[in-house]
Amino acid sequence: MTIRERAIAKLQQLPEPLLQEISDFIDLIAYKYQAKVANHLIEDDRFEAWAQWFEVADSLEITPTTPTNDYQQRLLNKYRQQGLNL
Repeated sequence: MTIRERAIAKLQQLPEPLLQEISDFIDLIAYKYQAKVANHLIEDDRFEAWAQWFEVADSLEITPTTPTNDYQQRLLNKYRQQGLNL
């Protein structure tokens, strides 16, 4: 006997008032399952979107600019002291 057949046999033994409660519970389980599947699809879409963004961002060419004033030069020196290669 399969799990489906056992569940149907149990349902057939229940009194009528309990069947509505069982039906509501089945609806809740189906809703939770659909929400989980939808959430998983959203996460996959989000992952794909970020992956595409990083791919585009990584392919951008960065052209270094030379500092035009003392402030920019000091700022670049500060960042270089912190380990950034600019």
